[in-house]
Amino acid sequence: MIADSHHEKFDGSGYPHGTAGTAIPLFGRIVAVADVFDALMSDRPYKRQWPLEKALAYLRNGAGEHFDPQCVAAFLARRNDAVEIRARFQDEALSEEI
Repeated sequence: MIADSHHEKFDGSGYPHGTAGTAIPLFGRIVAVADVFDALMSDRPYKRQWPLEKALAYLRNGAGEHFDPQCVAAFLARRNDAVEIRARFQDEALSEEI
């Protein structure tokens, strides 16, 4: 369910089904926000990590179109927790590489 729905967009322009709004399963709407945040905050071969405030602004600006506004609001309310969790697991991944 999550893998099938986290690329749907709240306005219906996503894929694979073009599902919109609350017809997208809640878990998919939640993971969509977390997945994009993680992608923006990570270095990739094709891009550098975004600054935190730029990534948060992207989520805010996408509320109602790309993302469920309630999921964005909930994420932003707990953003410090998300940043802390992300840093902790990033540190663990680096330790495993060494």
